[in-house]
Amino acid sequence: MKILIKNIKELIQVEDNPKLKVSGKEMSGITTIKDAYLFIEDDRISDFGKMSDIKKTPDFYMLNRAFKEIDAKGKMVFPSFCDSHTHIVFSGTREIEYIDKIKGLSYEEIARRGGGILNSAKKLHNASENELVEQTFNRLEEVKMFGTGAIEIKSGYGLTVEDELKMLRVIKKLKKLSPLKIKSTFLGAHAIPNEYKNNKKDYVGLIINKMLPLIADENLADYIDVFCDRGFFTVEDTDKILEAGYKYGLRPKIHANELAFSGGIQIGVKHNALSVDHLECTGDKEIEALKNSKTMPTLLPGTAFFLGMKYPPARKMIDSGLALALASDFNPGSCPSGNMQFILSLACIKLKMTPEEAINATTINSAYAMDLSKDYASIAKGKKANLFITKKIPSYEFMPYFFGTNKIDTVILNGKIQKDYYYVKNMVKIKKVIH
Repeated sequence: MKILIKNIKELIQVEDNPKLKVSGKEMSGITTIKDAYLFIEDDRISDFGKMSDIKKTPDFYMLNRAFKEIDAKGKMVFPSFCDSHTHIVFSGTREIEYIDKIKGLSYEEIARRGGGILNSAKKLHNASENELVEQTFNRLEEVKMFGTGAIEIKSGYGLTVEDELKMLRVIKKLKKLSPLKIKSTFLGAHAIPNEYKNNKKDYVGLIINKMLPLIADENLADYIDVFCDRGFFTVEDTDKILEAGYKYGLRPKIHANELAFSGGIQIGVKHNALSVDHLECTGDKEIEALKNSKTMPTLLPGTAFFLGMKYPPARKMIDSGLALALASDFNPGSCPSGNMQFILSLACIKLKMTPEEAINATTINSAYAMDLSKDYASIAKGKKANLFITKKIPSYEFMPYFFGTNKIDTVILNGKIQKDYYYVKNMVKIKKVIH
């Protein structure tokens, strides 16, 4: 498909010389073009610029006739969000735990009562692969229409060999079904199953000796993750699991420092993790460890919002020269939302990030946290045509300011205009992939 988007009020996140990420003071700037056009050819951005220069484009008149035209007068064009941390494959919801939280129980107290991750593991065990594919595709369609164009999906609600493989097979099927770019992460070390409660060493051995070889045989994962935090997996556990993951070509993405100063950030940097995520507990030592590393600190403000936790020190981290990414942590227990527009708003309201910093953190830096920034998350010639056109809005600052509504008019992924529909209308396509 060839598309011309014309009369764009402002084209956001333009790059002539694309970067892999932006850090520190660089995060406060984004390049835009007012009164712009953008050409899409097949699944790529082929050209863009000011409307006053459009007739200078070679063969413009011939191409103009062949292109589908979209008049974006009064509207803006953004690169799609990249959501680099989700648990979007799950069965059922956990609103009863939500009531427990309202009554004052902590995340850890709920987990000790059999809630939390173990509750989701039980529900997932009872669901079929087909059911999980249909439920998750529905959620992916929803987040797509809120502007997400690439997404990372973790396992971790299996916690047995069979159920972890089931989750990862579901993700593999979703890669074929969904227009979103999907990355898959093996998170067998998400929690300690009840049967291993008094013998965590054996569960770590199960992950290393049984789960990982089978996952590698079926090529089911792009990355490996560990919940390295108080009450879950120690630095020593994490070290062993990540070492084993490297043997199968799996680069780490680490849950770190959500509940305590756990050492998760440092062990992530040691293992050249692509990202360390959560980071509510981050101090000078952790910031120093991240400096000059290739690891992307990734904040999940939706989780802190939902759980009533303290927010990570985003302002201090940026002012120290670090890059930051933002992701949703979409999951049924601690952040039942994948709306990246809301994450953009939380970044400004609660983390005190500027709109420019938040836009960088939800696009180019979050793409880096998925190893996708060479091809996604900015407006650059040759990059994937994953973008959205807003409704008529006064400025790009309006995106985080006016929270709670969907400000997107049109979504384009892989150069194709996306429809707002859910899996019921795609059942034939889903059944072909399932069977």
